[in-house]
Amino acid sequence: MDELDIEAVAEADLEDPVFVEGLPGVGHVGKLAADHILEELAEESTLVRRLYSREFPPQVSIEDGVTDLTCAEIHAVSVPDGRDLLVLTGDHQAQTNEGHYVLTDAFLDVAEEFGAGELYALGGVPTGELIDEYAVLGAVTREERIEPLEDVGVEFREDEPAGGIVGVSGLLLGLGKRRGFEGACLMGETSGYLVDPKSARAVLEILEAVLEFSLEYESLDERADEMEDVIGKIREMEQQQQAMDVPTDDDLRYIG
Repeated sequence: MDELDIEAVAEADLEDPVFVEGLPGVGHVGKLAADHILEELAEESTLVRRLYSREFPPQVSIEDGVTDLTCAEIHAVSVPDGRDLLVLTGDHQAQTNEGHYVLTDAFLDVAEEFGAGELYALGGVPTGELIDEYAVLGAVTREERIEPLEDVGVEFREDEPAGGIVGVSGLLLGLGKRRGFEGACLMGETSGYLVDPKSARAVLEILEAVLEFSLEYESLDERADEMEDVIGKIREMEQQQQAMDVPTDDDLRYIG
């Protein structure tokens, strides 16, 4: 196999589509969001491209005993009463710095092929602690794009996320800007410890407001409820540990 192989699965006629990326990352926020779009708009979605690369991990996925080589997929989505989408998702990102550049250029090539000039990268930003309120942070290719996103609830914080945006989400903005794309990265706050459906929903609600389409959230909320059970157990364990760490009177007398 070549270093990069783009398989044309189908064609689609889209009207001024927006390119949306959701690959695995912190809290799996971007991937959960992209997968949810495709799940909710399945009847309007068509798989148009598969991208294979040696930069992906050397493995296959297995479904019902049948294997498929690891790849990224791009779906064309005809959104009722909204702008059409090109949605990128997959199970892996590249394993090397060079690979991130190679794959991002390929993703942008496909976006251009289908006539997209605007893009949104979806992801998570770690807080390092469990949270209850999910803010969405933003980064944009041009300053003029800040105010419209602030109007729908996106926060822009000085020097955040610390260290910038790594991986495909960052490169889509950086390389895309050099190729004339308008773009933004929407990052939901998340602990960084767990898969985070609530953060994914916060990001999707912003995307809905920006692109003026609507989704149902029943399946994502069910996953969020499952994660709440896990979080509850983690908090209980933390409280128990803290109680064990508090010195007793006997401990204090011994130390004194």
